[in-house]
Amino acid sequence: MQDFDQDLDVRGLNCPLPILKTKKQLVTMQPGQILRVRATDPHSVIDFIAFCEKTGHELVDRHEEGDEFHFRLRKQG
Repeated sequence: MQDFDQDLDVRGLNCPLPILKTKKQLVTMQPGQILRVRATDPHSVIDFIAFCEKTGHELVDRHEEGDEFHFRLRKQG
């Protein structure tokens, strides 16, 4: 069972593209839905924390798998 509603693969992209693509994807989602984002940009950890603080979306969790960073964001209303 997957624990997210939509999946966004931004691996290989550098700042600011992962955040810009995440913002675009979140627009298409309903409040409360979960977006999983997979990134390789090492700055993405700082970027996603700041993005969630600024926009009010919830950073449900984040973890690393090798040199990939996985984030789950809950869209706020």
